Amino acid sequence: MKHLLLLLLFTTTFSQAFGQTQNQELYAKSITAEELKEKLYTYASDEFEGRETGTKGLTIAINYLKEQYVNLEVSSAKANGSYFQNVPLKLIKAPEVSINVENQEFKYYKDFISLSGGESTEIDSKDIIVVGYGISDDKYNDYKGVEVSGKVVVAIGGEPKDENNNYLVSGSTKLSKWSNGRQELTSKQAVAKKLGAKAFFLINSSLFKFYAPYYKSRDERGGESNLILDINEKPMYSFLVGKSMEEALLLGNQIKINYNQKSESILSDNVVAMIKGSEKPDEYIVISAHLDHVGMHDGEVFNGADDDGSGTVAILEIAEAFKSASMDGNGPKRSIIFLHVTGEEKGLLGSQYYTDYDPIVPLSKTIANLNIDMIGRTDPKRKKGKRNYIYLIGSDKLSSDLHELSEDVNSKYTNIELDYTFNDENDPNRYYYRSDHYNFAKNNIPVIFYFNGTHDDYHQASDTPDKIQYDLLENRTRLVFHTAWELANREEAVRVD
Repeated sequence: MKHLLLLLLFTTTFSQAFGQTQNQELYAKSITAEELKEKLYTYASDEFEGRETGTKGLTIAINYLKEQYVNLEVSSAKANGSYFQNVPLKLIKAPEVSINVENQEFKYYKDFISLSGGESTEIDSKDIIVVGYGISDDKYNDYKGVEVSGKVVVAIGGEPKDENNNYLVSGSTKLSKWSNGRQELTSKQAVAKKLGAKAFFLINSSLFKFYAPYYKSRDERGGESNLILDINEKPMYSFLVGKSMEEALLLGNQIKINYNQKSESILSDNVVAMIKGSEKPDEYIVISAHLDHVGMHDGEVFNGADDDGSGTVAILEIAEAFKSASMDGNGPKRSIIFLHVTGEEKGLLGSQYYTDYDPIVPLSKTIANLNIDMIGRTDPKRKKGKRNYIYLIGSDKLSSDLHELSEDVNSKYTNIELDYTFNDENDPNRYYYRSDHYNFAKNNIPVIFYFNGTHDDYHQASDTPDKIQYDLLENRTRLVFHTAWELANREEAVRVD
């Protein structure tokens, strides 16, 4: 009798597991190239005017996404039933700035450019603090024992090396984020701001020579408007300067800054839907993609079919598959959040607002983020390997559990070549920092970023839906679905290492 009971228990457990696998594959097959194509030809059409944040085109896109979820009968993730998370933004123009150091006057474009927005102000200070390279890292810290709150902070470009010519931070000849192009600017600014600096100057002649002509040309054409989050926090005024200001800033003490900023507050929205978990509804898997693109230029629509129309329609298909499972009584045990973020092209603004200021569900209960940004094409620079591939970024950064799950799911269901070429925080392309998963990762939430790489149509009017390879888009979307399914239904949540 005992053996019979054990056999019966084993048979029942095996049947349940086999049945669940069959169901999972059935729902994955509802994700089809035909439906992805139909949705993308709408979402990346000229009617949506390139979906630039803050424009009519983006409003059309936002309403389209809401309509899709309403038709699917997938609920809002917000308690009030709205699918829209308002993201407060500020439209800013190039500021008018004058700077004097020890009564020596310096000129905009010739000697410095402004890297940040803030209210018009005057700064008259005798507190210039030089902080070396401006690095704060476990392996090297220029700020140790230095108080910079309320002060004007000056840092020099680059990062230090040891006697073997290795960088101190990376421990090798590889550059770290502290001296790698634009990432140097953002990393060093972020530290100074976190420590309460009133203003920040980075002395880097090569970066200044690169950016100053672009800023000057842009502003002479009438100025491009930039967007920043419009939140009630104290601004830090940030400047990039060249050789002509180096001596004055490093040796001077008295500084006067006149900063005149013109700005306009606007609203945009993230779109957020949810399928509630059946057993662990207060644990969440977030699947994200950015809903915006770069708009119209000289009357030409930049459709953004791959960037990130492909990720957007992939989420809609994944949501439909999970909804079908729920209607059959096979819904996910954990809740699935479908998050379409605004302002990615303006600096990851929508995802930053979600994670840093108004998370709709607790970040402490967010198990993982699967972020999809460009999965409909192939990378022409990739000469070796299968056509059926995807670049994965970040899967092993915070959770070996997540990385192993991702590998197992792919082996079992989709057999895509998982390419980790760009899975390096020190990669010169900086992809780990350049899409919306990063705002989750910096909050210690395990992430996977799915990405096909760039191509000649990246940020061009030629990124159109006829160039999407829909069989690849189908298989990659199924991979994300299977990964989300396993994350949602496994007994234990993936662990953060």
